[in-house]
Amino acid sequence: MASAVSAVPEDVLVHLRRARDLADREFAQPLDLDRLADAAGLSKFHFLRLFKATYGLTPAAYVSQRRIERAQDLLRATNLTVTEVCHAVGFTSLGSFSSRFRALVGVSPTEFQQRYADGAPRIPGCFVFLWGLAETSASQEKPPPAPSS
Repeated sequence: MASAVSAVPEDVLVHLRRARDLADREFAQPLDLDRLADAAGLSKFHFLRLFKATYGLTPAAYVSQRRIERAQDLLRATNLTVTEVCHAVGFTSLGSFSSRFRALVGVSPTEFQQRYADGAPRIPGCFVFLWGLAETSASQEKPPPAPSS
């Protein structure tokens, strides 16, 4: 990976990092190639090639990996259902979530959650959503009404 990074000019790396940081921050939100490329200030196809050469993953695979990592945290520490975790981390399809989870982790989300079921007390789901620990978007909520004059 170091040789791929050295092949990309330093001034371009700054732009790629900007897009990667966006993916790290907003992984639970809908992120597409156009939005990430815009964050990097590059054309989407040039961005795709450079991102993969630099990080070894396509932007979509990178976002998916971040979502699965966060899902593992939620499945270990909370009492949320697999479906709730699936949606909390940004997947819209339970089937896609489960197959991607199994491909990256080696077990299904349900098996993974059961492995930690007898551990320490789990965080109740209501607290997870109340405190925003599931990365649900404030932008999905209705904005407060504007004060009337």
